[in-house]
Amino acid sequence: MTQKRLAIIGGGLAGSEAALQLAGLGLQVDLYEMKPEKRSAAHHSDTLAEIVCSNSFGSQGESTASGLLKLEMEALGSKLLEIARQVAVPAGKALAVDREQFTARVTETVQNHPLIHLHCEEVTELPEADYILIATGPLTTPALVEAIGRLLNRKQLYFFDAASPIIARDSIDFGIAYISDRYANEKTNASDITETNAAEQSYINCPLDKPQYEALLTALLASEKTELKDFEKESASYFESCLPIEVIASRGIDTLRYGPFKPVGLPDPKTGQIPHAVVQLRQDNAEGTLYNMVGCQTNIKWGDQKKIIQMIPGLTNAEVVRYGVMHRNTYIHSPEVLAPTLQLKQHPHILFAGQLTGTEGYSESIATGLWAALNMARLALGQTPGIPPKTTMLGALLHYITRAEAIGKDFQPINSNWGILEPLDIASFTDVKTYKLLRRNKPQRNAYYAERALTVIKQYIFETKEAIPLL
Repeated sequence: MTQKRLAIIGGGLAGSEAALQLAGLGLQVDLYEMKPEKRSAAHHSDTLAEIVCSNSFGSQGESTASGLLKLEMEALGSKLLEIARQVAVPAGKALAVDREQFTARVTETVQNHPLIHLHCEEVTELPEADYILIATGPLTTPALVEAIGRLLNRKQLYFFDAASPIIARDSIDFGIAYISDRYANEKTNASDITETNAAEQSYINCPLDKPQYEALLTALLASEKTELKDFEKESASYFESCLPIEVIASRGIDTLRYGPFKPVGLPDPKTGQIPHAVVQLRQDNAEGTLYNMVGCQTNIKWGDQKKIIQMIPGLTNAEVVRYGVMHRNTYIHSPEVLAPTLQLKQHPHILFAGQLTGTEGYSESIATGLWAALNMARLALGQTPGIPPKTTMLGALLHYITRAEAIGKDFQPINSNWGILEPLDIASFTDVKTYKLLRRNKPQRNAYYAERALTVIKQYIFETKEAIPLL
């Protein structure tokens, strides 16, 4: 059979995963990435799969929706998830990476694969190919957005998110700041941190009393913000899980204390008391020299950012390695134009993956890139594209973003979460008591969901191997 021409546009998380999946199946693929020829305003390197917000890929394990998605991805053989675990840094139960090592390793792996042809150029029109995957992410260039708009015959949607500042660890005052995970069984005084026990504690905490917190809140509200461009002002809306800190602060005096500055479970070891508020910093690189400010994504101008950061106890002399930035994100109205297979309804030879589909999160981007690649492989081999069952987290995510009931309505991005899974069905239980127990007990219900999903995904892998002999 003649080799089909496969093209991927975008070398981010979804595109890089897709390219490695297809090449791993023995299929040649052209990967188009505009760097280093051109960068977006939020990117800082010339490498592939660059992560520009948090360095955390979210929680791990069966007890969380994000963790379940990772287990499904692992079962399906995710390439980028494997790399992420190789360059992980301490983050409690979450999977966080050294961002420089991660992107460097992905780039090296892609560049060295003999079946991947990397084109370093901006794409303004879709290339000639039998099957095309568009995975240019939330920072798609205006020229390509226009091309996609013509393809879909509709106006594009926009939302905004922002990246948090990154601080040099050796500029933090540990006479004030302390290291502890929330609800940690053993609290470690910052002055007692050693190379051994530092790895067991993932977060640096800066405690604020009430006057300090209120002064910080006042400064946030009075700070000068970066002015949005005209087209951004007309269409700006915020994704709730990634709000700029100044937007959170504007919603009430205690909003930050119940959000990113929540002090619960973080007593100050010097006083034994829970502070009024806590600013947390999470390790950002393997060496532990850089820390990002958790939940402090912002659109505040850099001069004011520095002043506000240095108002935080423990950060008076903070060295800001990277300031927070805000950028425009783009996504299509997937319920109207996209099938659960990630193919366009009107152009089934074109697929989408990553945040362009309306999914949010690093793991979600990689997962959709993985599945889009498997379906491209099926198409290239004359097979029927597949859809994971709704009882899996990946399947639930794909069904949710393409659900018919959202056609003609407002469509907002979504992360993996328990609420999108196929609910409990009493008909599938021989024991009604068990069904009622699961309905009442959320942890046990989630454990049931996880066991069910992993059983289903393993069966689906068997079927996938039958459909794609190269696997």
